Amino acid sequence: MTAERPLRPARPLAATTAAALLLGLLTLLTAAPAQAFFGDDEARKAIIDLRGRVADNDKRAQEAIEALARKLETAQRSQLELVNQNDLLRQEIARLRGQIDTLANELANQQKRSRDLYGDLDARLKALEPRPVSVDGRAVTMARDEQAAYDAALVLFRAQDFAAAIRGFQSFLVRYPQSAYVAAAHYWTGTAHYALKDYKSAIAAQQVVVERFAESPRAPEALLNIAASQAELNQRPAARTTLQRLLKDYPDSDSAKVARDRLAALGTR
Repeated sequence: MTAERPLRPARPLAATTAAALLLGLLTLLTAAPAQAFFGDDEARKAIIDLRGRVADNDKRAQEAIEALARKLETAQRSQLELVNQNDLLRQEIARLRGQIDTLANELANQQKRSRDLYGDLDARLKALEPRPVSVDGRAVTMARDEQAAYDAALVLFRAQDFAAAIRGFQSFLVRYPQSAYVAAAHYWTGTAHYALKDYKSAIAAQQVVVERFAESPRAPEALLNIAASQAELNQRPAARTTLQRLLKDYPDSDSAKVARDRLAALGTR
């Protein structure tokens, strides 16, 4: 039994056909003219045609290469533009972030100033809000500026700056004619006049207390001050009458005890 030879791989059909055509063309070109299948002109035309095809292929290949090069250059240029645009965008973002940080800082400062302003305004409004106080044993509601004006005049009186105290109380009476401190302001005004030995003015101020605020605890004190001023003016009968009125109208007051002593003194002189 004959051993089988290994099968050779079959050549591709296109490669075989091309090789056969090329071999045939070479045979035609090298053969003698008398034995050639084609003439010289036909062979020359075939060569020229072949060369033309090769040139066309070269031209198309070159054009394709140039087109590809142009595309590559365009792509590179586009990529470079994108890189530049990216850098510009990063710079713009950094600038905008800086502006945002600045604005955020300014906003924070403005909010702090607003809070401080509102806090100060709230404190001032609270300072102006009325508050409950006790005036001569009566509970009243009084504005803080009203209280401050009265206290300022009273501080001057206690410092024995009587002229300034008189001006302070008179200014208070003009600004707050309905104040619960009106009777006290007139009383301290009369007392300051008495300290300055202006007895007539002292009497006039204290008479306002007696006539307009007879229910005030300041009224018996005002009568006592009037009697003292009358005595200083050597108006003894008038002083005695004033003291007797005090004892009649306010017999249980502290001023009544002083009035009895002064009446006794007036009677012995």
